[in-house]
Amino acid sequence: MIEKNNHEINVDELMEKIRQEILNRQSHSQQMRTKDNVDTGSFTSNISSSIDYIESLLKNAESRACIRTKWPEKLNRFPFNSISKLPKFILKAINFLFKDQREVNFNLILSLKESLRINHQLIAEIKTLKTQVDDCLVPADTRFQEINECLNIVDNSIHELNKQLVAVDNRYQEINERHLRNDSYLKYDLMQQKRLISLFLEEARRRLPEPFNQEQLQTFFNEEEHLFDAFYLAFEDHFRGSREDILNRLKVYLPLIEKANIGTPDSPILDVGCGRGEWLELLKESGYISRGLDINRVMVEQCQARGLEAIEADVINYLQSLPENSLGAITGFHIIEHLPFKTLMRLFSETVRVLKPQGLVIFETPNPDNVLVGSNTFYLDPTHINPLPSATIKFMAEMFGLYNTQVITLHPYPENAKVDGQGIAERFNDLFYSSQDYAIVGYKLL
Repeated sequence: MIEKNNHEINVDELMEKIRQEILNRQSHSQQMRTKDNVDTGSFTSNISSSIDYIESLLKNAESRACIRTKWPEKLNRFPFNSISKLPKFILKAINFLFKDQREVNFNLILSLKESLRINHQLIAEIKTLKTQVDDCLVPADTRFQEINECLNIVDNSIHELNKQLVAVDNRYQEINERHLRNDSYLKYDLMQQKRLISLFLEEARRRLPEPFNQEQLQTFFNEEEHLFDAFYLAFEDHFRGSREDILNRLKVYLPLIEKANIGTPDSPILDVGCGRGEWLELLKESGYISRGLDINRVMVEQCQARGLEAIEADVINYLQSLPENSLGAITGFHIIEHLPFKTLMRLFSETVRVLKPQGLVIFETPNPDNVLVGSNTFYLDPTHINPLPSATIKFMAEMFGLYNTQVITLHPYPENAKVDGQGIAERFNDLFYSSQDYAIVGYKLL
């Protein structure tokens, strides 16, 4: 079977991680480009402003570093202008005294000019590099988008393939289940036919040429009752539910068994109409002593093949063969609706007789209080006789001596099947979507 839940490689998770990584990188690329644009623009703008300011300072410094050849206008006043040669003498003296300082100033100015030239060169190179980086980032973003589109196409293809695989797997399971049911039915039906033919030939060989007597005819008649055993097993496999489902449903009764302190060697549990043996299997797994009986030979053989104690017997005949006060519990799941009224009365009578004091009785049956059950699903099984209202079965149990009887409603329809609303909607849900089954539970007093 195709495994849908592969825990080693989760394709959806892998694709999501790849897509997220591309989006992160694309977002990071855009953020870095935006940041670079902002940082580079701000950086070059600040440098340009600083250079302009430095150039103005250099021009001012250069003008002041030159040799003084002109007397300041502010000093052309008395008493400086009274002596004609005094300004020239003072200018010569100043130029001589500050000769070395002027040389230092000129050297500094030349150094700063060279530094400004280098800065202009660096700004130009930064702009060129920024242009090259932008030219590289644009193809990278385009490539990221192309990869993302390709991943979307691959992701869609994988999802479509997964849907197809799920459909194929569901179809495979349906065909496999149908094959198993048909194979089981054909196998057991052929076994029954073979047994009947062998019995017929054996009896014919023993009696021929004499005619068949009443005992032989009865033998054939009894065997004829088993002609549909394999069919009914296939019917139950289809309508009753899977073995796992039934096992889970029956777990609700285990607390009753534990509380009654039964299922021991001296207080065993008898399951009448044990069918496929789910209840026997659950009891065995829980450590309780139990055995089952059924008139369906194929089902009994299935139980025995699973290592469960089961026998082929009529329920009334078997109970009549048991001594009084010999069983701890008698259970029956979807069996009493198969019995005629007189046989059902005898079942309760023999049940109370063979139970030990404080012994437990559990009988589960379809719930006719549910309109859909009482009018439709009950009649899916052609071997059902009549729906049995819970009040009737509770009254019958008490009339035969069971006490502390209670009705347990079970298996309601799922919530999504119910009608939304209150009032009439709630009443409608109670009538049509309530419990599909109920169980009568009682105890023997003395």
